[in-house]
Amino acid sequence: MLSIRQVFLFLFVLIMASGYAPALSAGQASNTPLAGGRAGDSQTAAEKLEAEIGSRVYAEQWTGDLDKMESQRVIRVLTVYGLGRYFLEDGRQKGLTYDLFKAFEDFINERMGKGHLRVHVVFIPVSRDQLLSKLVEGRGDIAAGGLTITPEREAVIDFTIPLTKDIAEILVTGPSAPKIESIEDLAGKSIYVRASSSYRSSLDQLNSRFRQEGRPEITLQDASEYLEDEDILEMVNAGLLQWAVVDDYKARIWVGILDQLKLREDIVFRSGGKIAFAIRQDSPKLLAELNEFMKTHREGTLQGNMLMNRYFKNFDWAKNALAAKDFQRFQDVDQIFQKYGEQYGIDYLMVAAQGYQESGLDQGARSGAGAIGIMQLLPTTAADKNVGIPDISTAEPNIHAGIKYLDWIRNRYFNDPGIDRFNQTLFAFAAYNAGPARVAKLRSKATEQGYDPNRWFDNVEVIAAQDIGSETVQYVSNILKYYIGYRLSSEQQVRRAEERSKLNID
Repeated sequence: MLSIRQVFLFLFVLIMASGYAPALSAGQASNTPLAGGRAGDSQTAAEKLEAEIGSRVYAEQWTGDLDKMESQRVIRVLTVYGLGRYFLEDGRQKGLTYDLFKAFEDFINERMGKGHLRVHVVFIPVSRDQLLSKLVEGRGDIAAGGLTITPEREAVIDFTIPLTKDIAEILVTGPSAPKIESIEDLAGKSIYVRASSSYRSSLDQLNSRFRQEGRPEITLQDASEYLEDEDILEMVNAGLLQWAVVDDYKARIWVGILDQLKLREDIVFRSGGKIAFAIRQDSPKLLAELNEFMKTHREGTLQGNMLMNRYFKNFDWAKNALAAKDFQRFQDVDQIFQKYGEQYGIDYLMVAAQGYQESGLDQGARSGAGAIGIMQLLPTTAADKNVGIPDISTAEPNIHAGIKYLDWIRNRYFNDPGIDRFNQTLFAFAAYNAGPARVAKLRSKATEQGYDPNRWFDNVEVIAAQDIGSETVQYVSNILKYYIGYRLSSEQQVRRAEERSKLNID
């Protein structure tokens, strides 16, 4: 059985081999492949994305209300990577936060009447201490990370109506914990807690009470902001820590997986807590739309209960934490994408994303039209002299043929010095889906209608939506759509793994 740390390593490999993200407007792009973020680099993964893609999703700060987001065609959701909330499975984003905001994307586009050229919701994973600071700075528009409403937070941001029923913050103990009868027995003890958490606020209030009563205060040790509650609970389970303070619903989930934990629901630090989404102050339009959406999607509603049950009642936490088969599958193909991506000068993360879009990286996939394998190529296309790979029945030649064909499209139809390399690749993706000649004609039509024929997003994309419909527009968007989220997730997971390693969590 894989340990939780091995799961994190799997997720990192998965993230680095995958992609989908909306670069809804890309400026001049670097010709070099995007490099994975590493803790300690002089540039973070986000900064590299800014430099290499020029994506306005992360590169620019804006603090306007919903009308500003509509003009940018993007609503940015700041979140934290973690099972059940926002995570990867089979190369796809999943989780309660993801599903809720994909439903909100449909809701807001229907309300706006946007048609094929939608406003996109994108996910930007950050560490917990960055959720509210980046929101206020204008690096995101909504913060969604299981945030408890507290007076301190309400002083700087606004909250939606609550997502859940009341929750409590309770003590969870492990095998190394001394006997404790009441909350007062914690006086003079030590608790490991994130400074940005609502737990810290609750413990500060308890310490204030202890001071008034003449009791020794609890020593509060700062936990890394890259560690999640489940990391700290695993330390408690292993006896590295005596106890932890967590929300009661989280404790109930993990006590079924980490069998040395004991829930002390009689020792409560905060009761009647409410979890909600956070937005910047003075954003009444966004707040009104979120609240209207939440009326039919929070806990207690049909849609809300279905989602809550999916991830907090029926979700197989142990199964989803292990995913050994998927780990092996990604190991099998990651190096192949790197090999041929480098050979043909195409960012291997992008073509791996295309492989996800086409088949979910399933070499056994077959289409009704006769396309086969990971890259969903017709055997006749692969055997054509422009590709020259007649047998694509196994993964390596299939991936090789798909990347070579993409490169041939790019060089044959879009090798225009006026098109930067990034947009050449986007046009090639569109042509892979709709046909090269057809997309080339769209560029001519874009010029006639006053759009930039050298840029896909917001330009030739508009003509594609008019002439072809949603399929090709969605195809290109899907390949890139969660790319930023995955890239930033990779950096968060590397840092998280490093922090766990320092604490000897294996």
